[in-house]
Amino acid sequence: MKATAGQRWAGRSVLLLGFAFLYLPIVLLMVYSFNESRLATVWSGFSTKWYGELFRDRQILAAAWVSLKIAFWTASAATVLGTMAALVMTRFHRFPGKTAFGALITAPLVMPEVILGLSILLMLVSAGALLGIPSKGVIAIWIAHVTLTLSFVTVVVSSRLQEMDRSLEEAAMDLGANRLKVFFLITLPIIAPSLVSGWLLAFTLSLDDVVIASFLAGPDSTTLPIKVFSSVRLGLSPKINALATLMILIVSLGVVVGWWLTTRRERDGKAA
Repeated sequence: MKATAGQRWAGRSVLLLGFAFLYLPIVLLMVYSFNESRLATVWSGFSTKWYGELFRDRQILAAAWVSLKIAFWTASAATVLGTMAALVMTRFHRFPGKTAFGALITAPLVMPEVILGLSILLMLVSAGALLGIPSKGVIAIWIAHVTLTLSFVTVVVSSRLQEMDRSLEEAAMDLGANRLKVFFLITLPIIAPSLVSGWLLAFTLSLDDVVIASFLAGPDSTTLPIKVFSSVRLGLSPKINALATLMILIVSLGVVVGWWLTTRRERDGKAA
């Protein structure tokens, strides 16, 4: 049954309103980052001076560097550990405690971040001295972020492993390859897109976190979200608009590059 012109118009209108609701605030934020006025919501002319002010603000730059370091190492560790957990859940036969293992791995997905941050803080306060781990600081935030993002990476990689054709691995082992060689030469290239997706997801979650980092941040480990949150509470500055605009552009560039690489890989695979 074909849709009428009115139904098509209504569907397009709802779609347009949905996109406007999602992206119009972001567009306005980017436009006001070029506002000359000190008031972030009053337009008085075009200017790029707030970008210069942003790059001269040492506190914001230091917080951004801390956040980028934590996010990079969090995403790397979560990808490695999440891949190992996904292999255990999808490739290993049932063993005692497998159900509990899967439940514990995915628990941070449904656990409030307040509970997670407080529990890790209490753990580091009580056991961190014995292990030589400070209760607050970059290392503490990194441990908490790995705990949070590990479950997301595990879910992403597990779904790809479950869809993978295992006959390719079996054929390689029939030809004499051991399991380690099969993993690096067969399995890893096939699940590489899911690894990239999991890494980017973990990086984004770590870079965006405020709640957990607020429990574990020390004097020299203030992350960018905490800095932005504290700045907004004192009054919205156009520098924050400029910072948000740069972050949006960087993320958009990463998404476009990732989409291009994925599309190229799929096209090459179909051609082969």
